Amino acid sequence: MWLKLFFLLLYFMVLFVLARFFEAVVWYETGLFATQLVDPVTLSFNKLKTILECRGLGYSGLAEKRDVRELVEKSGDLMQGELYSAIKNEKEQAESHSESSTTFSGEMHFYELVEDTKDGIWLVQVIAQDREALLSKANWGKMVQKVSQFGIRTGTFNCSSDSRYCRKRGWMKSTLIMSVPQTYASKGKVMLKEYNGRRIETEHIFKWMTAHVASRIKTIRMSQQLVEEWHPSEKHPVKMFLFAKLAQPPAFFSALSVKFTGRIEFIFVDVQSWDNITSLEEIGVQQLPSYILKMPEGIYRYGNSIGEFISLQAMDTFLRSVQPEVNDLFVLSLVMVNLMAWLDLFITQGATIKRFVVLISTLGTYNSLLIISWLPILGFLQLPYLEGFYDYSLKLLRYADTTTIASWVRTDWTFYSSHPALFLSTYLAHGLLIDYFEKKRRCNNEEENPNNLEWLSSLWDWYTSYLVHPITSFHNFPNESDWDDDPNFLLERLAFPDLWLHPLIPIDYINNLPTWRFKCTQVCGPNSEENRQTQGLNSEHEEHGCGKERDCAADSCCHSENGGDVPCMKREAQEQQADWSQWPSDMIHCTECVVCLENFETDCIVMGLPCAHVFHQQCIVVWLAGGQHCCPVCRGPSYKRKPVRSSGLDLLEQQE
Repeated sequence: MWLKLFFLLLYFMVLFVLARFFEAVVWYETGLFATQLVDPVTLSFNKLKTILECRGLGYSGLAEKRDVRELVEKSGDLMQGELYSAIKNEKEQAESHSESSTTFSGEMHFYELVEDTKDGIWLVQVIAQDREALLSKANWGKMVQKVSQFGIRTGTFNCSSDSRYCRKRGWMKSTLIMSVPQTYASKGKVMLKEYNGRRIETEHIFKWMTAHVASRIKTIRMSQQLVEEWHPSEKHPVKMFLFAKLAQPPAFFSALSVKFTGRIEFIFVDVQSWDNITSLEEIGVQQLPSYILKMPEGIYRYGNSIGEFISLQAMDTFLRSVQPEVNDLFVLSLVMVNLMAWLDLFITQGATIKRFVVLISTLGTYNSLLIISWLPILGFLQLPYLEGFYDYSLKLLRYADTTTIASWVRTDWTFYSSHPALFLSTYLAHGLLIDYFEKKRRCNNEEENPNNLEWLSSLWDWYTSYLVHPITSFHNFPNESDWDDDPNFLLERLAFPDLWLHPLIPIDYINNLPTWRFKCTQVCGPNSEENRQTQGLNSEHEEHGCGKERDCAADSCCHSENGGDVPCMKREAQEQQADWSQWPSDMIHCTECVVCLENFETDCIVMGLPCAHVFHQQCIVVWLAGGQHCCPVCRGPSYKRKPVRSSGLDLLEQQE
C-alpha cells in the first residue's frame, strides 16, 4: 500500500512538472502566459461576444463594438487563459451536435428531478397535447448549449405522456418552465417560473432566465447597506462580493450562488450611482470591478493568482477548495483511492489474468474500506459537540487554499480535467515505467512466471484445498504469489470464512506416491581397511557401554558384501555417503524427516510428495490420512502433481 502511495505521489509530481513544461512551450511560441491581461481593444467583435457568452452577459441591444468592449471591462479583467478557454468551448459546441436534455416520462419523474432539486436550475420545455413546441428543434438545441455551460439542466415534458398532470398545472399551451430555489437554505423551496414573453428568440429567453436567477442574489445599492453586510455573520461566515457597475450580475455568478446554497452567500454591490467610493477603499476595494471573498480570517481578492479567471469553471474550483462539502471530500478520496488501486495492474508481475484478478481484488478491498471508513466520519460530523472541530478544520483549509501553491494545484486540476486524454496517457506511461522497473528488480528471481492456464489451474487448486481449511493455513498463496509481500493481504485473508471443515478428497492417491528404501554407498568387507576402521569405532562404543544393537538403532549401519553387519558409522559420515542413485531424479536430497525430526535409517522406507519433499513413509501417511492434504514443509497440494517444465537441455536429450 505504501509503495503504491509513493508511486501515486510521484505521478502527481510528474504532472506538475509536465504542466510547467507546457506553459514554457506556449510562452516560447507565443511569448504570452495564461495569467497575462488582454486589452479588449485589440480583440475582434466576435471574440468580445464570445467572452460575454461565457460570462453570461446579454448583448442583444449592443450593436457597436465600443459598447460590447465596455461591458467586458465592467464585468472583470480578461486574461489569456480565459480567452483561450472561451474560444475552445465555442469550437467544441459548434462541432458537437449531441443534446444532453432529459425527456420526462410523467409526474413522478418530473417531481423527482425538478421540484425536489434544491441546489440546481432547470429549464423545461412543456409541449401541450396536440400542440407544437414553443421552440423548434434547432432553436432548442442552441438553447441547451447556451445554458448548459452555466450548469443549468434542461428537459422536455410532453403532455401526451401525462395529460392529467398538465391539466393540474394549467399547461394548456406549449411554454417554458424554469425552476429556481427561492431561499438561501440547503433545503429551500423551489418555485416554477413560466415564460410569458412574446419573443421566442434565444437571447430574450436567456435574458429572462438570468433576470430571475439574479433576483435570488442579495443586491446592495447603498453604502449603508454595505457596512451592515460587511460585518461577519454567524449564519453566513463566508461571503462572496461582486463590486461592479452593472445592472445585474453575470449569469455565471448567479449560477454559482445556487450551487453553493447554504455554504457561501453571494452579494452583488451595484456602484453605478455611487458618487463617493471612499467607503470602498476603507474596506479594501481598490479597483472596479472586484471579486472579493470575505472570510472570518480576512479578505481574499479573487483574480490576482494564477488560474483565477472570470468564468464559471475557474471560480467553482476555487470556491469548492475553500469551502468544500462532505461530498466533495468523498469524491476526492474516491478518485485518489482508485488511482492508487489501479497501480496494482502494473506492480503485479506474472500472467495477464493474474494481474486483472489482483486488480479486481484490490479495487473491491480499497473501495469497501473507503466506504466503511467514511461511515463513522459522517456520524461524528453530525454530533453537536464536534461543531467547533469542524469549524476549526475549515479554517485551516481556508488558510491552505488561499496560498500560491494551492492556486497552482487548482490550475493543474482544471487543465488536466479539460484534457482527459492527456491525463490517461500520462497515467498509462507512468504505469508502464513501473512495470519495467519491477521486472528489472525481480530479474534475479530464478522462478519463471506462469502463464495464464497454469496460474488459473493453481488458483483452482488453492480454492479447492484451502478455502475450507482453518485460516492458519492461508499463509501460502498459490504459485508463490507476490501478494504475501503486501500487508493488505491480511485483510483479504479475513474475507474468507473459516468453516472448520475438511475438503472431501479421497486418500487413494497415497498408494500412488513414490516410495523407496534409504541406502548408503559404502560397502564394508571383513578384511578391508574400512572394516578395521569400523571395528575400532565399534570397540570405542563398547568401552563407553554402547551395545551394538542400540548403536545401530540410533545411527546408520552399513552391510558387508557377505551379508554380515559391520559396526556403526557416525551420522556425519552417513550424510556424505548416502546412495542418491536410489532416489527418484525429481526428489530433493535430504537425510532427515521433518515430521518426526529423526534421521533416515538404512533400509528404512521413505516416501516423496509431488512437491519433491521426502519423509518417513509412516510419518507422512499419518499426516495425510489425518486430513492435511498438503506438504508439511511448503503446503503444496499432495494429491496433484505439478506440471514439469522441460528445459532446453532436456528437450535436446529427448530428441537424441
